[in-house]
Amino acid sequence: MKLSRPVSWFLLAFGIWSWFVWTTFVRNLWKDASGLAFDDAGDPTAYFWVHLLLAVTSLALGTAIGIVGLRGLRALRRGRRNA
Repeated sequence: MKLSRPVSWFLLAFGIWSWFVWTTFVRNLWKDASGLAFDDAGDPTAYFWVHLLLAVTSLALGTAIGIVGLRGLRALRRGRRNA
């Protein structure tokens, strides 16, 4: 299957955006002062673990989607060079 240039760029941008958003979220989660992420003893709560799992999953999916977009762009460039 061949991806179009706009779709490839969109997928690559989505992967980059995902890394930006979720790394920011994890940094904010780690520095949480509201008491949701860590209890009074400083131990992580269930809220912390669930949201960390969501972030890790989203980073993995964002990486995979970004790689698909990058590979699509590379395939288009190779096809143009061979034509």
